[in-house]
Amino acid sequence: MATAELIAETPVAAEVAELVARSRAAQQQIENATQEEVDRWIRGMVYAVCKPGMDEQIARETVEETQLGNYEGKFKKISIKTRATLYDIIDDKSVGVIEEIPERNIVKIAKPVGVIGALSPSTNPEATPVIKAISAVKGRNSIIICPHPRAKFVNARICNLMREALVKMGAPADLVIPIEQPSVEKTNEVMKQCDRILATGGTPMVKAAYSSGTPALGVGVGNAVITVDDTADLDDAAAKILLSKTLDYAASCSSDNAVILLDGIYDAMLEKLKAKGGFIIEGENKTKLEKAIWEDGEHINAKVVAQSPQFIADYAGFAIPEDTAFFIVPETGHGPDHKFSGEKMTVTMALYRAKDIDEAIRLTNAIQSYQGQGHSCGIYSQSDENITKLAMGTKTSRVMVNQPQSASNSGNLWNGMRQTFSLGCGSWGGNGTNNNVTWRDLINETWVSKPLPQHKVLPSDEDLFGKDIIELVG
Repeated sequence: MATAELIAETPVAAEVAELVARSRAAQQQIENATQEEVDRWIRGMVYAVCKPGMDEQIARETVEETQLGNYEGKFKKISIKTRATLYDIIDDKSVGVIEEIPERNIVKIAKPVGVIGALSPSTNPEATPVIKAISAVKGRNSIIICPHPRAKFVNARICNLMREALVKMGAPADLVIPIEQPSVEKTNEVMKQCDRILATGGTPMVKAAYSSGTPALGVGVGNAVITVDDTADLDDAAAKILLSKTLDYAASCSSDNAVILLDGIYDAMLEKLKAKGGFIIEGENKTKLEKAIWEDGEHINAKVVAQSPQFIADYAGFAIPEDTAFFIVPETGHGPDHKFSGEKMTVTMALYRAKDIDEAIRLTNAIQSYQGQGHSCGIYSQSDENITKLAMGTKTSRVMVNQPQSASNSGNLWNGMRQTFSLGCGSWGGNGTNNNVTWRDLINETWVSKPLPQHKVLPSDEDLFGKDIIELVG
């Protein structure tokens, strides 16, 4: 564990050391808290920010400060996503013995990690601090939240509401501490001095988390690819693709970035997407849109991220119908020479055609080998065979079936995925975990092992290795 005495070479390091010391003191006060206490605290923390009226204020303030996304998307996140996350974890046992394996005579005991250093992105700054804070406190940890500078005021507002709620319930306010004047240097110091990092944000910050010297839980790049096969309910698929592509103006890295339509339903499905407000971008307009999204041909232009279709069209310099909800860019290639095959962070989706499910799987892997491998993909289908084929054949941590990707892969009321905004992408995405990161990733576990009532007995070599192996190798 880092201590204030071991840090202190620069003013920023000293400032962060003071915050970490406060955070650690608060955590030590709750180290032996009961399950009832931590569950009461997280209920109060969530209600403080999602209660009627407050959720509306936070949604408005988030859009005003960040100039990203829209009120409807922010409101759903602060009002519904926070409630759903609390509901998802409130009955979990996170104190004392949390798991027993009778057949191995093992029990697992939960222990807090200490001080969690959390990064919060500008694209989801309303619910991320809440979800990370309740996951930390559920495990009897404290947390320091480092926001993107573009969302520092709303982060402080949300954290201070949770702090006030904690005090009213008799818990230390410093279980939650916001970095009120964020900087890269300050965030790096928090990552060096805390006990575990929970990193959600851009690739450079996640890489910094992994290289900080502190155990880190990071996330990979999103670039969700969605397949619609010839057994799908096309009206349902079109409605859900619209929802996923336009939620909060595609601020989420889980937004549908590419959609693959099988030959048999290509024309019919494209018409349904157009009827939902999809506007096809080709020729000169495709060139203009590409220059607008990638300002230097490489990096996504922050000016168009999570903006309305009209804003992007005006910025790019082309006209669109008034009812345009998202852009459809027909594409055949993938990789750096085909920019639309990558993550776009806008209401823009690449459209591909495949002759069958096998080609769709090859396309999905090709697209995500460029960006997004390990994160998520999805399928609209009534064929269990096709669903299984896609799941078995893709290098992905999540396959959403007949669900809007951006509203589903991080958990929702209609599925069993764990509620979070931190999605591990496994080794494919350069992460140490594939799972939806929650409180269980923010604890230490002590395994207590007792002797088995009946000792295991090694079988004979013939039973263990098999006669064929013995004869072949011997």
